[in-house]
Amino acid sequence: MSHSQDSDLERQEPRTFKSALASILSVKDGEVYESHPDKNPKWYQKLLDMGVEENGIKPVPLEQRTCTQYNNLFTVFFTCLLCLLPIPTGMLATLGMGMNLRDASLVIVFFAMLTCIPPAFMVIGGMETGLRQLIQARYSFGRYLVTIPLLLNAATLTGFSLLSAVVGGQTLASLNPDQLSVNIGIIITCLVSFAVSLFGFKAVHFWERWTWIPNLIAIVIALGCGGKYLHLQTNNPPATASQVMTLGALIAGYFITFGGTVSDYSIYHTPNVVSRFRVFAYTYFGLLLPSVPLLILGAAIGGCTPNIPAWSTAYASTGIGGVFHEMLVPVLGHFGRFILVLLALSVIGNIAISMYSISVNLQQLLPFFAQVHRFFFIFVAMGLLIPFAIKAAEAWEESLTNFLAVIGYWAGCFDAVVIVELVVFRKMDYGSYDHAIWNVGKRLPPGVAAMGASAVSMGLVVPGMKAPWYTGPLARVTGDVGFESAFVVTGLAYVLFRWVEIKVVGHL
Repeated sequence: MSHSQDSDLERQEPRTFKSALASILSVKDGEVYESHPDKNPKWYQKLLDMGVEENGIKPVPLEQRTCTQYNNLFTVFFTCLLCLLPIPTGMLATLGMGMNLRDASLVIVFFAMLTCIPPAFMVIGGMETGLRQLIQARYSFGRYLVTIPLLLNAATLTGFSLLSAVVGGQTLASLNPDQLSVNIGIIITCLVSFAVSLFGFKAVHFWERWTWIPNLIAIVIALGCGGKYLHLQTNNPPATASQVMTLGALIAGYFITFGGTVSDYSIYHTPNVVSRFRVFAYTYFGLLLPSVPLLILGAAIGGCTPNIPAWSTAYASTGIGGVFHEMLVPVLGHFGRFILVLLALSVIGNIAISMYSISVNLQQLLPFFAQVHRFFFIFVAMGLLIPFAIKAAEAWEESLTNFLAVIGYWAGCFDAVVIVELVVFRKMDYGSYDHAIWNVGKRLPPGVAAMGASAVSMGLVVPGMKAPWYTGPLARVTGDVGFESAFVVTGLAYVLFRWVEIKVVGHL
């Protein structure tokens, strides 16, 4: 063989390797999810047969949408919120903001009923289109600018996960603070959640379908033991308008952020078998029914904790877990400790669905990530979650307040854009979400209208926001009106901006 031929082969080999690698990692334009059990290695197919989800972010075609257990849309959200997390959130109303229990309860009920509506409406899109929630968002934010809400959504999910992990860790640590630290409790809680989310859609739905039962039993027993003290409320004055709006913003942040994930749990459901209203109702009540009683219970506990020395000391030491320890263990002894373990593990359902959606979000960051299995991103999410949760536990109440105070703003913008796009411009035609263009940037909207409308809303959001580290001039008078400004202004501006965008680019 001549020297020139050798040189040609050397030049060709790198190109061949690169082209092979590119072929493996690339996703064809409009490629949808297809199952090929005959082509999978045996070990991999065994995992799939065990219920491990194969698909990541590719659209699910109609023939693959075969799930008819529509009531699992109720249980997946009911179980994830029937846990300890709403209780310290509710405590912020009385213990943190100085509201009385009656006013706090009324605000919780009203804003919860209102802000559960957007995510419950958005869940229908997963069933009708077979698209993940942030893939649907590409049809308004575009292929590339969608990265901004994508990152914000991943950060929000991570925030909820770490707050749940802290609550679970504090509760486990309250069993024996000298032997079991909050950090160890956090690690235990995260690892169990990791196992559930690793298997994917079916495992998450199976877990959430049944684990609400021990969660509910544990909460009822705890309330039965400690409820006799809940009348010892601090005598706070009637709520001001500022307090009402600020608490309302916290509640909004708690619920409307589900708009970034809800379709992830409905993309395998068969459309046109049950009414869209039933799907809406399952999700709406799945969000509302567990949350409102537990948020109000949290407000009641927060209102009486300063008046019960044992609870106050325990809360300062191990947070809400310490308070439940004082409710249960003096009355029930070792059985009370068992109930504490159940309460700590109640947050697993919340963390599991968040980690599942985080892994799906991370797959969308770069085009070739779509070919990297969701397994890998679950490990990444776990690696981020544990150290962040340990750090958040060092300043628990401040972390919770800071987080809930700001997440509602971006979610208000996001939900408004996605809903207006569907209702106004696509006229509720889910068929207009064409699978053939889900990853084709030039055929999707540029996203300028969506980002422009969101940016315009910041002109009212910033003056109207109230956070521990910043209070806008409008919020000093009215309380936090950032969420309302974000949702309403973004929605109105998007109507105009998107109309212009369609005229310029010539297509939806």
